[in-house]
Amino acid sequence: MYGGAVLEERAYRVVKSSDINEMNKKIHRHRRRILLLTALVVILLLGIVTGVYIYIQTRSYKEYEVLSSVERKDSDRTFFTTFNENVIKYNKDGASCVDADNRIIWNQTYEMQSPMVDTCESYAVVADKKGEKVYIMDRQGPCGEIRTTMPIQRVQVANQGEVAVLMEENGTGSIHVYDREGKFLAEGELHTENTGYPVDISISNDGKKLAASLLDVNEGTVKTTVVFYNFGSAGQNEIDNIVCQYSYADMIFPRIEFLTNNVMAAFGSGQTVIFEGEQKPQVKAQISLEQEIQSIFYNEAYVGFVFNNENKKEPYRLQVFDLNGKEILAKDFDIKYQEIEFLANDEVCVRADSECIIYTLHGIEKFHGNFKKNILKIMSGGGIRDYIFWAEGETQKIRLK
Repeated sequence: MYGGAVLEERAYRVVKSSDINEMNKKIHRHRRRILLLTALVVILLLGIVTGVYIYIQTRSYKEYEVLSSVERKDSDRTFFTTFNENVIKYNKDGASCVDADNRIIWNQTYEMQSPMVDTCESYAVVADKKGEKVYIMDRQGPCGEIRTTMPIQRVQVANQGEVAVLMEENGTGSIHVYDREGKFLAEGELHTENTGYPVDISISNDGKKLAASLLDVNEGTVKTTVVFYNFGSAGQNEIDNIVCQYSYADMIFPRIEFLTNNVMAAFGSGQTVIFEGEQKPQVKAQISLEQEIQSIFYNEAYVGFVFNNENKKEPYRLQVFDLNGKEILAKDFDIKYQEIEFLANDEVCVRADSECIIYTLHGIEKFHGNFKKNILKIMSGGGIRDYIFWAEGETQKIRLK
């Protein structure tokens, strides 16, 4: 009796163990099927999302719908420049910052013969070229004024409100730096017989670095020197805060610009030089340019150029390079443009009075349209198909279709 019971119990255990093993196998197979199904669904969704993204990125549009429209009254000879997500309208009588619904954020009146504007993140300046007055504004409105002692040639503002002003009179140039309230911070004289004629200046985003392009013409020879000043710790022990300089024979650099806090571009007659460095900038890349430049444009990641396209159906050629000097985009176009610029989403906008072309950096002509009214400014509108058109007498929020 006892032996039979033991055998029976052992058989029961074998059967029970076999059932458990089979059950575990079924659970494992079920989990594998669930994981496989989940993986297939994820791959399918990623494929759909990727396909939609590629479709949107490569699609071209010829039409658009107006989502909203606001009437606007502007004085004659009013110019527009972007300031954060808004625009600054300015002319000889004053400047104002308005949003896309034409609500006035701030207003500054003045009298200027040739107003020029510069912006950097939360600050903007308006200066009278060849005059002696500078107005400083932040997001909320006016915060400082500057009255110079010599005619102003160029002005730039940093992201903390520091303002660099290039002045020149009777063969002597001078660079002054002020704080956001217009208080004097630093200066440097440039005697043309020793250093060359000051052509342009640029101040870094943090206001600590400043660059100057100095042109020297002597007995028929031309040389440009790009000088870097540092008003932080790196320049305290240097003569006149000059930390480094680079000279280029037979070259003119009429425009220099800090693209980021530590990257500056010198746009020259035969090449563009990219400098990089937190304290003492060094040459990062050189872009050779064989044709005469018609226009330049840039943002914090790219530099772009427009050249005349000789003996071709499209009279203009557009090229974009990254900050390593690699060509990213090359396109020919045929509209007689008024402005070319990067939009907030890195798209390139070529704008004529009543026509515009928008290119992606992938070389796709995203939009080409003609308008009944002249377009004065175009901005990205947030969505991938959304834009803001600042037309004559009207601001439109539109969507491509």
